[in-house]
Amino acid sequence: MAVRVVRLGTPRARNEGLRIGTVRRPPRGVPKSKFASGNWYDVWFPNLAPSVPTMKLGLSAQSKGQWARFERRYRKEMAAPEHAHAIALLAALSRATHFSVGRYCEDESRCHRSILRELLKNAGAKMAA
Repeated sequence: MAVRVVRLGTPRARNEGLRIGTVRRPPRGVPKSKFASGNWYDVWFPNLAPSVPTMKLGLSAQSKGQWARFERRYRKEMAAPEHAHAIALLAALSRATHFSVGRYCEDESRCHRSILRELLKNAGAKMAA
C-alpha cells in the first residue's frame, strides 16, 4: 500500500489505484466523462491545490527566489487546519490502500506536487517508489 505522486494525463502505473487530481481547475477541453479514461483523475480534490493567487505566483516564477516565494506561500496554505487534516488523511490512507495524487506540470521540481510529496512524507505517508 502506498501513495504515488504523478503527472496527470500520463499513463497509469501498475497498482496505482485511485487517481486524485489535486489541481485548482479541471483539464481544459476534456469532457468530464473522459477524466478517468484519459488518465487525468478519478476524483477531483482541489483542496490540496494552491489558491488562485498562489498558483499564479508559481506559474509566473522564473527565478529561484520567485519559486521560493511560491513554495513558502503554498506551504503556509497547506498548514491551515483544513488542508493539514486532508494531508493527514491521505497519509493514513497510504498505509491501507494504493492511490495517487497529481498535477499537470511537466517538471515536478517546478510544480506543487514536489512540495505535496514532501508534505505527505512528513505526515507519515507510505510513498511508492
